[in-house]
Amino acid sequence: PNVAKSMHVGHLRSSIIGDSVRRILSFAGYKTIGDIHLGDWGTQNGMVISELEMRHPDWIYFDKDFTGPYPSVSPVSMEDLEEIYPAASKACKEDETRLFKAQQATVDLQNKRAGYYALWQHFVTVSVLSMKRNFEVLNVHFDLWKGESSVHDLIKGMVSDLQERGFAVEDDGAVVIPVKTNEDDKKYPPLILYKRDGAVMYGTTDLATIVERVRDFNPAKIVYVVDQRQSLHFEQVFRAARLCGLVSPETELTHAGFGTMNGRDGKPFKTREGGVMKLEDLIAMGVQKAEERLSEANIGADLGEEERCDIAMKVAVAAIKFADLQNDRIADYIFDLDRLTLFEGKTGPYLLYQAVRIKSLLEKAGGVRRGAKIIPTDADRSLWLLLTELPEILAVATKNYAPHILCDHAFRLAQAFSAFYGNTHILSEPHEQQKASWLVLCHSV
Repeated sequence: PNVAKSMHVGHLRSSIIGDSVRRILSFAGYKTIGDIHLGDWGTQNGMVISELEMRHPDWIYFDKDFTGPYPSVSPVSMEDLEEIYPAASKACKEDETRLFKAQQATVDLQNKRAGYYALWQHFVTVSVLSMKRNFEVLNVHFDLWKGESSVHDLIKGMVSDLQERGFAVEDDGAVVIPVKTNEDDKKYPPLILYKRDGAVMYGTTDLATIVERVRDFNPAKIVYVVDQRQSLHFEQVFRAARLCGLVSPETELTHAGFGTMNGRDGKPFKTREGGVMKLEDLIAMGVQKAEERLSEANIGADLGEEERCDIAMKVAVAAIKFADLQNDRIADYIFDLDRLTLFEGKTGPYLLYQAVRIKSLLEKAGGVRRGAKIIPTDADRSLWLLLTELPEILAVATKNYAPHILCDHAFRLAQAFSAFYGNTHILSEPHEQQKASWLVLCHSV
C-alpha cells in the first residue's frame, strides 16, 4: 500500500496471498520475515505536499527558514488525505505546471528538506495506523514495516559503486543499468536509477532493498508478492541484481505474481459508482452479507450483540480470504459476495461450519482420549487416506508459492468429513474403542 492514500481492493490480494505464503513457508520449516514494503517515497507524496503548500502557505512546514522542532501532532488526518490526494492527482493530470510543482516537491522530499520531511513523517504515521486496522481485521501479519524510504541512504553509495564498476551508465541525462543480453530476442528496457531531474525510481529502491536484505539477513529466498502486471519491472530488477553481483547465484529471487479481482461483470472490482472501492468498505459489505446469512440459517439468534457481531466478522473475513486464496494466484477471479458467503460449496464459511461442527462434537464427547487405538473402517478409511496427503500437498504449495493447493485440500477434507459425519453415529457408538478412534479422526481433521 501507499502512504497518503487509502487502502483499496487492489491491496487485498498482495496482503492475503503474501501472508498465506509466509505462513506456509514458516510451517514448512523456513525462518520467514514478512516485509510490507510501503510505497512511501513516490510522487504521490510530492503531489500532497505541494497541494497542502498551495492551500496552507503559512504552515511552518513550508517556511525554509524554520529550524524546528516541528509539531508532534499531524495537521492532517487519514480522512483529509483521502480528499487531498485525489484532488492533487487530478490537478497534476490537467496542468503541467502543477505536475512540475509536485515533481519538484518529490525531489525536495527525497533530499530531506526539513519541513517537507517532517510533514511526510505525519503522512506515514496516520497512514500506517489506518493500514494496521485493516490488517488486524484480516489477520495479516508483518514483521517489518519498511518502505522505499528505508533504503534511501543506501542509494547514493550503491549507484556510485555501480558506476565505478561500469554497470551503471549515463543515458540522456538519466543514470541506468542496461539489462538486455545478446541472447534476448525481445527488448528489455534498462533499469533507471536516477531520472533526469535527480529523482529515484521504484527500480532504484527495489535494488537498494536487495542490498539491505542481503546485508541484514543473507536470505536464501526473496519472494515478491505483487501484481502480475509488474513482471517486466521485476525481470529488470532481478537481472540488474545478478549482473551487478548484489546477490549470490544461490539466492532465489522470485516474483510470485497474481491476477486481478473482478466483479460479476468480469471487470476490475469497483464501487457501484464506478470508483475504486476502499478495502474497509469491502470488509463492511462482507460483514453485512454475513449477518444476512447468519439470520437465514438461524445461527446465533440466542447470542448477545457483541458475540454475534464477532461471528459475522469471522464469517466475512473467511469468505473474503478463502475466495481469494482458493484460486491459482496467477488467474483473475470473480468476486461475488452473494456466493462467497454461503455456508455450502467451496467457500470460507463452509470450512468454518465444518470446523465448528467438529469442535461441538469433541466438546460433547469430553475431548479426545490419549493413546486411543486407531481402528479404520469402511466408513472412515477415505478420510484417513485424505489426511495422509498433507505432506505432499504442503510440499507442492511451498515449492510453487501456491495457497490454492492447500485450499483445495482443506475443502476436499471438509467435504469428506461432512459425508462421514452424516453417515456415522459417532457419539452413540456403543463400541468405546471405535468411538475413541473416530474422535481422534475428528480431532485430526
